Amino acid sequence: MDVLIYVETSVPSFYFDTRSNVEMQARRKWTRLWWSLPKPETVLVTGFPVLAELAQSPPPKRQAALDLIQDLEVLPPDPDIDEIVAVYLAHKLMPAEALGDAHHLALASFHHCDILVTWNCKHIANTNKLPQIRRVNAWLGLETPALATPLQLLENDDENET
Repeated sequence: MDVLIYVETSVPSFYFDTRSNVEMQARRKWTRLWWSLPKPETVLVTGFPVLAELAQSPPPKRQAALDLIQDLEVLPPDPDIDEIVAVYLAHKLMPAEALGDAHHLALASFHHCDILVTWNCKHIANTNKLPQIRRVNAWLGLETPALATPLQLLENDDENET
């Protein structure tokens, strides 16, 4: 059975990031390395919020990022997803300003993704928030995908090769 990985906006964004500080260069490097590796028995998917967020990127980066994810399946919206987002906001899993982040988590959870890959460690891949995310999702009858950065997925690949 295939592993379903939801690709959040920050992944294609960092693929084309041009900032020169060491941390941003490292994230770009790890993102490109993870993206380039074969992913047997894995299906990469994304969601409508990713397309909308990337459409707001600066012009040179915008088209390149959209081209990078063009072959990914876009998970369909569903009225239930908006209700899940409302519950996330009501339980303060994410602030209202992070509505897109709530949509990413709701889409990945609703569509039974195994992993949500992101560089957003403030609102999504935040180990301090994970217990509350799991509780709210369990209350909603949803499983929580693993929330990981490309670097964490690279580390898992390294462990599997030894």
